Amino acid sequence: MTVDVILPCLNEEAALGWVLGRMPDGYRPIVVDNGSTDRSAEVAHELGAHVVHEPRRGFGAACHAGLLASAADVVCFMDADASLDPRELPTVVAPVAGGQADLVLGARRPQARGVWPWHARLGNAVLARILRRRTGAVLHDLGPMRAARRDRLLDLGLTDRRFGYPCEMVLRAAAAGWRIAESEVAYLPREGRSKVTGTVRGTLQAVSDMRRVMAELG
Repeated sequence: MTVDVILPCLNEEAALGWVLGRMPDGYRPIVVDNGSTDRSAEVAHELGAHVVHEPRRGFGAACHAGLLASAADVVCFMDADASLDPRELPTVVAPVAGGQADLVLGARRPQARGVWPWHARLGNAVLARILRRRTGAVLHDLGPMRAARRDRLLDLGLTDRRFGYPCEMVLRAAAAGWRIAESEVAYLPREGRSKVTGTVRGTLQAVSDMRRVMAELG
């Protein structure tokens, strides 16, 4: 089975070599360049990834552009900053491929001190608790590593193109009766500064986008 791995990318030149070099056999990386000012797109192309250019800024815009460009039955999403190890993708994909789950999220487990700043962990915990109440799914992390079947994701009709995209995916999947599960994955020190968890402002923006999505979906 071929799996497409969608990697939203904004100035991740330094991390791409490690990330793409650890991609498992049968997993095709789709790097979605979201307006990088470094050589991210060129490096990804040189390393054999399929490169998609999404000029409209936004995490959701990049993720959805990758989803539309995919041709695989099963797709994964993960960050391109080396904070997640592609070699753990098969563990996240297995319940989907085997029919035990429809959407699997990688629940991050920090592997070093300071990997997950307190403000980001707190915001994530609050959102996960709200989603548990709203959906009934046993979720502890809105992790960026996740897997599902491509055609079913497209059927959800996801519309958010900012940081609310991951939250909208869970809410719409739950409303559609999907079986949602978690699989633990290692959370590693990233290359460079995170656009979200690296600052309190970035975290607050992500939380705000997700809360907006929750309000819109009732």
